[in-house]
Amino acid sequence: MRVDATSYSGATAIVLDWARARASRYVCVATVNNVMEAFDSADFRRVMNEADLVTPDGMPLVWGLRLLGHRNATRVYGPDLTPVVLREAAANHLPVGFYGGSPDVLEKLQQAVLTQFPQLNIAYAFSPPFRPLAPAEDEQVIETINRSGVRVLFIGLNTPKQDYWMAAHRGRIGCVMLGVGAAFDFMAGSKRQAPRWMMCIGMEWFFRLVTEPRRLWKRYLTHNPRFVILFALQLFGWTRWPLGAACAPDSMTPECRK
Repeated sequence: MRVDATSYSGATAIVLDWARARASRYVCVATVNNVMEAFDSADFRRVMNEADLVTPDGMPLVWGLRLLGHRNATRVYGPDLTPVVLREAAANHLPVGFYGGSPDVLEKLQQAVLTQFPQLNIAYAFSPPFRPLAPAEDEQVIETINRSGVRVLFIGLNTPKQDYWMAAHRGRIGCVMLGVGAAFDFMAGSKRQAPRWMMCIGMEWFFRLVTEPRRLWKRYLTHNPRFVILFALQLFGWTRWPLGAACAPDSMTPECRK
């Protein structure tokens, strides 16, 4: 699976360039979970590898990039990337939108965002039902988003749902789609984030497992050990399966060009 060696400033610059051009693009923020889902599913691997930008959201992927030669790779974490892009969107008068989250979370999110960035233009916000949308409903969503003038659409669904959704709507929605996962809940204050020290040592997964064991136990206790083993096999050249960390050949980030 492809992961781009980028940075907050590099990723934000790319997103804003695409947004100004009204380009239909999608950006994935990748964790170990994304990598292992891609390892297990050819369809999901295609979705990730065809993304316009894939940022290393988790520290294990940053360490993997560095071990594979991208010494300057840094974490580009969805909940931290979101306010950076929002700030620049407000400064550049680019309308934004939010797709995902419960109605309550979405309302709190918009209040929090406008408190922090009062000049921001939120042109669209929608909390979709938990069931798949019927084709007619999906067409209505597409029409409403395009009519709203949104240039950056933040997607707050779970992985892999948000990644599949963005891939299915590239070319149909005229804006940049940015999948940021749990960022909606964190910014709305509906869920607690791990302490920064736990994030820095790659233990955020443990904090989330403790706080949401019923939802996340399978993800972390099956994916994490397999990732360590399979990445070690790749690193030492004991497998032909490429896992985890290669720059996109068409990436616009200086870090990746190295």
